Amino acid sequence: MNNTFNIQRFGLLLKRQWLEFGKIYLISLVVALGVIVAFYGFALWKDFTYADSFSPNDLNFREPLFLIFGFIFISIIASSYFAHLGQKPKAIIDLLIPASTFEKFLTGLFFTSILSILSFIFLFYITDLAFVSKLRGMYTSVEQITPYVHNGKEVTSVDNIAYLFSKYSGHEKFLPLYFFPFFVTSVFLLGSIFFNKFHYIKTAICVMIFSGIWTAIVIKSGEWLFDGKIIIDQENRNMNHMSQNTAEWLGVLLIVALTAIFWSITYVRLKEKEV
Repeated sequence: MNNTFNIQRFGLLLKRQWLEFGKIYLISLVVALGVIVAFYGFALWKDFTYADSFSPNDLNFREPLFLIFGFIFISIIASSYFAHLGQKPKAIIDLLIPASTFEKFLTGLFFTSILSILSFIFLFYITDLAFVSKLRGMYTSVEQITPYVHNGKEVTSVDNIAYLFSKYSGHEKFLPLYFFPFFVTSVFLLGSIFFNKFHYIKTAICVMIFSGIWTAIVIKSGEWLFDGKIIIDQENRNMNHMSQNTAEWLGVLLIVALTAIFWSITYVRLKEKEV
């Protein structure tokens, strides 16, 4: 098979993979929507049942729900995409598809790193919008939450999903958070093609082990570099702001580099499977 990219063949491959993977994907979306609605209903049932019982703190569950459940959802989708390659009968059929390795790899990225992330954000957004709109109609105190500036407009923490991508302090955009989902999907996509069985569990265990090792290295390095030293010029806020921006961009570059590495390893592993 010619390994060059062909847009028409790629489109046909997307249609074929949707017929096979789409059923699992749609079921996962329905389950995810049910879980999100259930969490919102359980957390806000008191506000919908009893008059004058709303407090802004009742909405504090949204951020951890968005981050934690979003991580679980996109990682499960990514971990299941190439999982069938661990079974010889299914692997032979899939590997004999008349498409190049690069096209199969791009199809995997589309379903796991683009479609799954956008779908979860959309589901969470419409659910959040429905419940918050209901609260707005019941309580005027929803409108009294302290606003902050986003894209030149004053909005509150209940206005839109951009709040969920912001820092808690100052509500500024936290750049690495925008790229982190792609890193998560790249790790679990690699796990789906690297392991033959129990893909999600094995990948999650590896992630926990390496995360623990990496955290220990960073902490020990920080202690070795800064222990016993005193920060000079603490009042220079502009310099501190610049250092924060630099740290964020370094975080973005690190995440992008690691994501590209994991995608490259996944592509090589896919070629090895075909061989």
